[in-house]
Amino acid sequence: MPTVQEVVEKAIQNAKSRNFKESIELAINLKDIDLSLPANRIDEEIILPHGRGKKVKVGLFGTEEMAIKAKGVADLIITPKELEELSDDKRAAKKMAKEFQFFIAEAPLMPTIGKSLGVVLAPRGKMPRPIPPGADPTGLINNLRKSVKARSRKNKTFHVLVGTKDMDSKLVAENINTVLKRIRTKLAKGDHNIGSIYIKTSMGPAEKLV
Repeated sequence: MPTVQEVVEKAIQNAKSRNFKESIELAINLKDIDLSLPANRIDEEIILPHGRGKKVKVGLFGTEEMAIKAKGVADLIITPKELEELSDDKRAAKKMAKEFQFFIAEAPLMPTIGKSLGVVLAPRGKMPRPIPPGADPTGLINNLRKSVKARSRKNKTFHVLVGTKDMDSKLVAENINTVLKRIRTKLAKGDHNIGSIYIKTSMGPAEKLV
């Protein structure tokens, strides 16, 4: 049986050259699990030990005090006034949700965010991570830049980003092992709930791992 690193290398070798940086992702197929029950669905935020290989944009909803601490760290700072404007401009809200991978917010703003932007952010799995008022967001933002979302929803097949084609295959393999370890702990029967696992680049053929 090939190692994770060997399958990563095969996926990279069999992918055609592209004029953009291709991602590497896992395609995980579940079995013997009822995903109509929300408790059985995978919805995890996982920190990759070697990062995603691409820039990750993090937005922050916060007061002026928080904005000062997040300056130069967060990619976008949304003040309460700007939040109010976004709630009336769903097109701008959707554009923001597409452009940014993660959001954090001062906890007191969460009810307002849920009411005004929940319909945009929640279906995309991008509701903000709450933080205490006045807290330093630097550590959380740096961790989010290395994080990925693993979400099955109601589908037995789902994809998880684990790196990019130009990363060292050993580092990508270690990212993959981290993701699979977390997924297994969230499945009632562990490996027995996994039908198959494939590794592929964004546009390349899928290579079977399991």
